[in-house]
Amino acid sequence: MTKLTPIESEFATTEEADAYDAWFRATVEARMASNSPRIPHDEAMARMQAIIDRRKKA
Repeated sequence: MTKLTPIESEFATTEEADAYDAWFRATVEARMASNSPRIPHDEAMARMQAIIDRRKKA
């Protein structure tokens, strides 16, 4: 187990970093292969802005 410093990585060890990288890549590949409808960028950004606005009011 190789320890990492906060300057090198947000993960404590190279094993944690590698595990996250594998999970992230698999998630992106699965999404790209999906046939579900895509959300246009403008709509996605509007949804995120609505979430931000609601949380600011709370």
